[in-house]
Order: sequence, then structure tokens, then C-alpha cells
Amino acid sequence: MSHVNTIAKARLLAPLTLLVALAACSGKDEPAPAAPAAPTAAPAAAPAAPAVSAKVQSMGTDELRDLASKALRENRMYAPAGDNAIEYYLALRDKTPDDASVKSALTDLLPYTLIAAEQSLGREDFAESQRLVALIEKVDATAPALPRLKQGITGGMQTALKRTQEETDKVKKDAENRTKQLADQQRLAQQQASEAEAARAIAAQQDAARRSSESQDAERQAAARREAEQRQQAAAAQQAAAARQAAAPAAAAPSLRPVSTPAPRYPAEALRSGTSGEVLVEITVGTDGSVTNARVLRATPSRVFDREALNAVKRWKFEPVGAPVTTRRTLAFAPGG
Repeated sequence: MSHVNTIAKARLLAPLTLLVALAACSGKDEPAPAAPAAPTAAPAAAPAAPAVSAKVQSMGTDELRDLASKALRENRMYAPAGDNAIEYYLALRDKTPDDASVKSALTDLLPYTLIAAEQSLGREDFAESQRLVALIEKVDATAPALPRLKQGITGGMQTALKRTQEETDKVKKDAENRTKQLADQQRLAQQQASEAEAARAIAAQQDAARRSSESQDAERQAAARREAEQRQQAAAAQQAAAARQAAAPAAAAPSLRPVSTPAPRYPAEALRSGTSGEVLVEITVGTDGSVTNARVLRATPSRVFDREALNAVKRWKFEPVGAPVTTRRTLAFAPGG
């Protein structure tokens, strides 16, 4: 047991001086608070569970010592319930009430349990707070912090209950407001439906008057349409004639017969890198068969083969033609081609 106590003291000694001093100060400076008046709708108190679980109480002393030492090594000083150092030491104290090392271990564990109770109270985990307070009370029923903790649990539960009631009332009020809004919306919808029906009747009357007015202009509009159609037909005839005249020279354009079309030079850098591609060029052939103009329309990849393609087509020669001819050619570049 001395080994267990040594482990416990080694873990707890550093912060205990401050914690014990704080607990003593709170006991001296704060008078024991009066029990709060029971609220009108206080939560029903659950049956108090034993501080030490029945399973732990049924264990033998050797098993309790081993489990207590293991719980200390693993920092399970007060939790989880049924498997923590303080419960094992409380069961040992019940079985060996004169063992000073057990009492010392409980004294060392008490401040940590007090802090844990305060923290669980702060996060409104009242079940855990009550369990820890029961452990504290079993270790030392005269602990100065006990009245404050118990009052905190009672007050916290009352506050939580009040907040829950307020939230319930708010939900109820919101539901009533939504019901009222829905009724108002239904009345408004009915009013709007009546107004829409009246508007439809007025619109029908106006539409009838408009149709009557439009029927009087029908003949004039028909005449205007006929005149417009005649103008459109005349314009279409003129455009067709112009298109035929424009297409006649193109149709009569002679076909090009190549005399000399030397292949373009393959760019050295593209050849070294194995790059392939093609260039679409537009050329104009003069009446003597020479290329008078050339430009790149599309190149893949861009700006790799453009210059060589233009240099090549400018050297091309065709048989003489009666009029200049503009055409397109695609020059392909492939390594080894």
C-alpha cells in the first residue's frame, strides 16, 4: 500500500498545496449558505445512487489495491464511474478503516474530485456533479465546499428547468404567431383572389373593346401587309439576281493546274523535337500562274511552321489562267514524311 500511496502523492503533491489552501479559504470566508427555497416546479429528485458502486464494494482488498494503483497510473482518479481510484480507496477504507495509507490517498484525491465537480457543474452535467459530490461527501462529510456544491447543483437544475420552460413557452408563442400569420395569409389570399377576379372581368371588357377597335383597322392592315409583301418579293428578286451575277464569275473560274509545287523546308528545331503539324494557307494565283499573295489562315501548332509554309507556296507555279484565282491549301509537316 505504501507503493500505491507514493504513486498517488507523486502525481498530486504539486497542485495540492494551492487547492487545499483554496478549499480552506472558501471554508473560512464563505458562510454556509442557507438552503434555497424550493421552486414551484423544481425537478423531481432522482433516487440517490451509492457513492461506491456495488461491484466495487464486493471486491476483495487485494483486488481493490491493485485496481486503485492501476487507476492512479492511468489518471483515472475519479472517473469513469465504477472504475476509478477514489471509489477503490473508499471501498478499501470501508474494509480496512485503520489503514493510514488509504486515508492519505483519499485526502490527496479529494481536491481533484472537487475540481471535477466544479467543472461538471459549469457544463450543467448535473448527474456527474451529483455523483462526484456523493464521492466527496463519503470521503469527508465536513468538506467546506460541499454546501456550495450542493447549492450549485440545486440552483443549476432550477436555472436549467427555468430555461427549458422559457424555451418551451417561446416555441409555443412562435407556434401561435405562425398560426396567426397563416390565418392572415389565408385572408389576404382570399382578398387577392377576389380582386384578381374583378381585374379579370375588367380585362375581358377592355379586350372586347380592343377587338372591336382592331376589327375596324383590319382592312387597312391587310392592304399594308399586301403592299409590304410585294416590296419584299421585289427586293428578294433583286437580291437573287445579284447573287446569280456574283456567282457566275466564280462558277466560270478556271481550275488551277500545278506546274511546280516544291515542298516546304522542315524547321530544324521542330525536326529535332519530332514536332508535327499542318498549316492552312490562302493563296491568290495571277494570270501568269505565279502566286501573287499568300496568308496563313490556321496553323497547328501555332507559329511553328507558318514561315516555311508561306515561303514554299510563294514559289509555287501554275498554268496561266484567264483571271486571278484565290484558293486554299493545307501543308502537312511530319518527321520522316
